[in-house]
Amino acid sequence: MGSRSKKAERCQNCRMHLHLCICDLIPIYDLATRLVLVMHHREFTKTTATGPLALRVLKNSELRIHGHLDQPLDCSDLILPERRTLLLYPGEEVPVLDQKLLEKDPRSVTLVVPDGNWRQASRMGRRLPGLENVEMVRLPAGPPSEWGIRREHHEEGLATFEAIARACIIEGPVVQKGMEELFRQMVHRTLVAKGSAPGIDLPGEGRGIHEAYHQ
Repeated sequence: MGSRSKKAERCQNCRMHLHLCICDLIPIYDLATRLVLVMHHREFTKTTATGPLALRVLKNSELRIHGHLDQPLDCSDLILPERRTLLLYPGEEVPVLDQKLLEKDPRSVTLVVPDGNWRQASRMGRRLPGLENVEMVRLPAGPPSEWGIRREHHEEGLATFEAIARACIIEGPVVQKGMEELFRQMVHRTLVAKGSAPGIDLPGEGRGIHEAYHQ
């Protein structure tokens, strides 16, 4: 089966196989926090990339692609006096994104999240044009990743969607909880597609009944 037919079997919005689409489960949040997802160009084409799903959840968000030599990225427009720009960075040498840090500056946050593997994300974090002097933050400690689809060599590594959900401490626990529940649904359905989990009960289907999903 060619790559074109494989793409045709996937939902263009959630990237899941059509019969396992999770679009009807996606909560929509319109937040003061603005998400800017900066994806490495090699990450963008991967069906296992989780970052784009966060763009569906968070209305105040946008996607930018990094790494095309003929289309250099410039993020200097993200530095605005009325907003606090924070760059999520996978390194222990930067401050933790917590309430204490947030209370130091009351402005609404623009959160820039590099999306790639650990090496790509760490390199982007230090090289994004226009953000050389931006405030870097790291995620607070939390449970290990539930994303077992791709191998991560760092124990603290999270899927991009998980990282964004955890960073939503900016907005409080309700948004984080809602996003994490959606992620669990996506993980299970991905495992179903791989044959690593039992079938699920989907609306309008009368076979493969195992588990019903609720928003």
